[in-house]
Amino acid sequence: MSQFFTVKRETEGLYKEKGSKFLSFAFPVTSEEEVKNRLDEVRKKFHDARHHCYAYIVGLKDQLFRANDDGEPSHSAGDPILGQIRSFELTNVLVVVVRYFGGTKLGVGGLIHAYKTATEEALTKASKKEIFEEVDVVFQFPYDLLSAVERLISELDISVIDRDFQEDCRIKARMKSQLIDQLNNKTSDLYNLQMSITK
Repeated sequence: MSQFFTVKRETEGLYKEKGSKFLSFAFPVTSEEEVKNRLDEVRKKFHDARHHCYAYIVGLKDQLFRANDDGEPSHSAGDPILGQIRSFELTNVLVVVVRYFGGTKLGVGGLIHAYKTATEEALTKASKKEIFEEVDVVFQFPYDLLSAVERLISELDISVIDRDFQEDCRIKARMKSQLIDQLNNKTSDLYNLQMSITK
């Protein structure tokens, strides 16, 4: 897959079944540490709920994912949530579904349907945002190439992280990995430009 999407901002959903309430929350996340922080927030806010089930996918090509049933019968909560994230073709997203038990057991089939539907409610409301695999690039060059390098940075929508102008110029930046070939073509005649790319 060359295109990757996440959710633009936090969205919420709600599903009710036989007195049980399933509150769903979708968050954009970029790391497992961020996942942990978001989970902690939800658990504190809804500390009186019986279950805080979740699933997440983080990363682009090397994706990390996890599903957690948080005390519900095995594979009845986390997997349906994860399945919906995949169905919506999203990454860098965490979905937490908080369950308030209504007194009537739903059975495994009922739980799967409830967690799937609650997740769908949150993700249907979410606006998608395209995200790109990125690499870090360092340009090192004499001052007479500064205008040419600045033009490249502008043309290829490269984000500058740091500039260091001493005897030579050094610019550290981040760019979309799919533009590396274009960058190499555009710099082939800039003989005094040194460039290193790290993924």
